[in-house]
Amino acid sequence: MHKVFYGALVSPRTLSALTVSPSALLCVSHTSGDIEWIEHDVHPSALRGVLANHGLQLDDIEFTELKHGEFLMPGFIDTHLHPCQVPNAGSGQEHELLDWLKHYTFPLEAKFKDDDFAKRVYSPVVRRIVDAGTTTCCYFGSQQLGANKVLADLVHDIGQRAFVGKCNMNREAPDYYVEPSTAHSVEATHQLIHYIRGLTPRPESALVQPILTPRFAISCTPDLLQSLGELALADPSLTIQTHLSENASEIAYTKELFKDHIPPPADGKEITYAGVYDAYHLLRENTVLAHAVHLEDEEIELLHRRKAGVSHCPTSNFNLRSGCAKIGVLLDRGIKVGLGTDVSGGFSLSMLTAVQHASVASKLATLHHPCPSADSFASRHLGIPTLLYLATQGGADVCNIPRRTGSLDPGKAFDALLVSVCDTAGNPGLWGSDFDLEELEAMLERFLFCGDDRNIRRVYVQGKFIGGKESRP
Repeated sequence: MHKVFYGALVSPRTLSALTVSPSALLCVSHTSGDIEWIEHDVHPSALRGVLANHGLQLDDIEFTELKHGEFLMPGFIDTHLHPCQVPNAGSGQEHELLDWLKHYTFPLEAKFKDDDFAKRVYSPVVRRIVDAGTTTCCYFGSQQLGANKVLADLVHDIGQRAFVGKCNMNREAPDYYVEPSTAHSVEATHQLIHYIRGLTPRPESALVQPILTPRFAISCTPDLLQSLGELALADPSLTIQTHLSENASEIAYTKELFKDHIPPPADGKEITYAGVYDAYHLLRENTVLAHAVHLEDEEIELLHRRKAGVSHCPTSNFNLRSGCAKIGVLLDRGIKVGLGTDVSGGFSLSMLTAVQHASVASKLATLHHPCPSADSFASRHLGIPTLLYLATQGGADVCNIPRRTGSLDPGKAFDALLVSVCDTAGNPGLWGSDFDLEELEAMLERFLFCGDDRNIRRVYVQGKFIGGKESRP
């Protein structure tokens, strides 16, 4: 039975423009879960006629009519999250990156050698992420193969779209949490890729995909990066995720570690952090680079040339005192950008928090780095169309799945949220539609800045209702 929704709809169109439709009729295929068609500006009196034109009758469909103060929008795409760090959220905020890893992150991640511990942690974690409106997530797993299989199983069972990766790290970590060799790390990676691709009989339609996950250059020996690069070259469809230029100390140490392993640039300058990944064939169209706070001009040009994407993680960047990423500059240069929560460097699983902090970060960036061109993103704060784009379609661009998800358009998967800004949603921080603020764009803005999971009634992935407030007892 087809699903048909009637009511308000908002969706990104470009970085600067939205589709805003107060009375849309949207049909989801009962077989594929894709959006079959959308009709805009449908008056209630014309409803049956429009359905009939598409060969449908009200009695033959699963019909959902949205109330005043409700709207459909694309699901959020979280391009960077460490599920194995969620129990640490809100802890260790006195540290910067490298000390935070040493004192908080590595001790917790080491516990995932116990598969039962992984199940106890990951089961509520995945549920909370979905109920917070994240329909697609890049999961940056721990190094243990078993724990990542547990995570992949849970994500697959709940029906979320996701990338799940086993962290590769064979140096610069405590003895209790470091892989014994390059061969061990690569073999476990191969096993996880094979396992995830075996979760569904039709890999081309799989919601859960493997992702190559070197932690960062510091934690990988040159031979490990070489082996991962060879794996990537042999499998162009394999998405890649890692960290880049998050912290000044991290950047300096990376250059020191690799200065004798990477040929210097032809212009005689020192190697760059991004250049390290490029030397090992890890920068390409389906590479997700978290943070990119302190990029050099040469690195920006390299990312543009390789078509790699950036996961902007403003909450973590603020929280670990890493810096304020100049996202407007990247957008002006045509680099793909999405948003990431980066828990537990960030302290919230909600992409709404990432949206809010991305807005603040953009305002700070314009204060300290004014740009003479009024037409550039670097010269102004990120507006609502841009923020929505980064949280949805931008994430799809970065994950290299732009034609599958990210917006509500015919032919794409129905990965969507049914949002309510009514007082009945139970969120006292959001002054909703009950005060006759009827403009749809105003409702969206208030949801982005004052909403939370209580305002997300339903979460759909590939046309299937998998979460949200109405799924909870």
